[in-house]
Amino acid sequence: MTQSVVSASLQARLAARSGAFTGPTANLAPGCVQANLAILPRELAYDFLLFCQRNPKPCPLVGVSEVGDPFLPVLGHDLDIRSDLSRYRVWKKGELVDEPTDIRDIWRDDLVSFLIGCSFSFEEAMLAAGLSVRHIEQGSNVPMYRTSIPTNPAGRFSGPLVVSMRPLKPADAIRAVQITSRFPSVHGAPVHLGDPAQIGIADIAKPDYGDAVEIRPGEIPVFWACGVTPQAVIASIRPDFCITHAPGHMLVTDVPNGSLAIG
Repeated sequence: MTQSVVSASLQARLAARSGAFTGPTANLAPGCVQANLAILPRELAYDFLLFCQRNPKPCPLVGVSEVGDPFLPVLGHDLDIRSDLSRYRVWKKGELVDEPTDIRDIWRDDLVSFLIGCSFSFEEAMLAAGLSVRHIEQGSNVPMYRTSIPTNPAGRFSGPLVVSMRPLKPADAIRAVQITSRFPSVHGAPVHLGDPAQIGIADIAKPDYGDAVEIRPGEIPVFWACGVTPQAVIASIRPDFCITHAPGHMLVTDVPNGSLAIG
């Protein structure tokens, strides 16, 4: 990776750490892998690791911390998981209780951090191919929806699949399938194209997470498995305590997007 890209990713983390940046991270530090976050007590860590293994589309792991260690040098220089995301979510007994920009004051020695691949990484390849990414065009967060598709349970963890959506013309949707299939570690190919009702989405204009985007005449909604899935699962199993990223507010790593491509 070039020094300029490394600097962009570190600058993004430092801006989040200082509180200067608190927004969604789509298209931030282009070229760098972004990651979803789930932080769980050690007693739940094995079950969640197994859940990720059984559900690689929504939960492709790109990193796991040591117990109690907030630093993940394999993902980035001077990376502190407690402060380097622009917004977090704190959950108690399955209820969202806070959305802070720093979690150093609630960090515990029994916590394990799981970093999950994010579709923002394959968006770079879509843009390079000349495809539209509507939420980037509109300067908004990607729309995300809970579906009727069940995940594969593991231990205490089970719940619905969450998907992200990008509207595309049918020919562009075919191209997007080809492009994103090369990135299995950041969700890979779409899980559904077309009618949202077929996967349990009642109103495409009302996402469960993120922002609604315009779907223009001649376009179809294209749905990818989403790393927000753990949040829907957490809501269903109601653990005593855990922390996640706020949807759309990812960890920006130093890992190059190109390193994730296959074929």
